[in-house]
Amino acid sequence: MKISKTSIVKNSKIGKDTNIWEFTNIYGCKIGKNCTVGSYVEIQNDVLIGNNVTISSHSFICSMVQIEDDVFIGHGVMTINDLYPPSFKRTKSKSSWKKTIIKKGVTIGSNSTIFPVSIGENSDIGAGSVVTKDVPPNCIVVGNPAKVIRKKQ
Repeated sequence: MKISKTSIVKNSKIGKDTNIWEFTNIYGCKIGKNCTVGSYVEIQNDVLIGNNVTISSHSFICSMVQIEDDVFIGHGVMTINDLYPPSFKRTKSKSSWKKTIIKKGVTIGSNSTIFPVSIGENSDIGAGSVVTKDVPPNCIVVGNPAKVIRKKQ
């Protein structure tokens, strides 16, 4: 495990051979083995990340996100758990927050926005896509809002 001296990692479990680059903010989460977390990434509490996951620089992984094994997340990817922000500030409750599940083998292109959804195994999300609905396994989705353009062979 290698954690940059400029990163903040609190109350988190980090797996063997995981590298955390400069200026990251990681707290209250679990990151598996052989992962890479790029510079300027924030990973919030209650996030579970599997093994062999890459999260590229400038990405934001909010609370209640689960990322399974062998996932690639491009630069500047944003996840969202609050559909009516800032609900917590108004209500003092996280009851309206929703969970996101990114299944094994998913690739998410740079600058995509991921709403609370489930992304099926081995699917690809095109760069700049805004994913507002669940994605079936083995699909390629693109656009705003993201739509399936084809099934993978």
